[in-house]
Amino acid sequence: QVQLVESGGNLVQAGGSLRLSCAASGSIRSINAMGWYRQAPGKQREWVATILNGGATNYADPVKGRFTISRDNAKNTVYLQMDSLKPEDTAVYYCNAVIGLKSSWGQGTQVTVSS
Repeated sequence: QVQLVESGGNLVQAGGSLRLSCAASGSIRSINAMGWYRQAPGKQREWVATILNGGATNYADPVKGRFTISRDNAKNTVYLQMDSLKPEDTAVYYCNAVIGLKSSWGQGTQVTVSS
């Protein structure tokens, strides 16, 4: 099993930046990929970004060019650097780890962007 704990969510003005962190513990070596998702009020959870074990990254179109996913293997932590934030980025952000055909989720961290 893999346990994930997110942190870094906050209230920020439009145009500002935040960095989210996701600390992983447990069966770290079994993780194939890690990513971030978000869920805004009244909407379905949507994919934001993924980083594969080889370091390749992918981003959803709404965040491409503004968000950067990275990881620190020594700290077993994945980050999401969010720049040029917009009010529509307001959501609970969840960390996800893919282990084979299964996924683990964190508890989420709230990001609120004011206009």
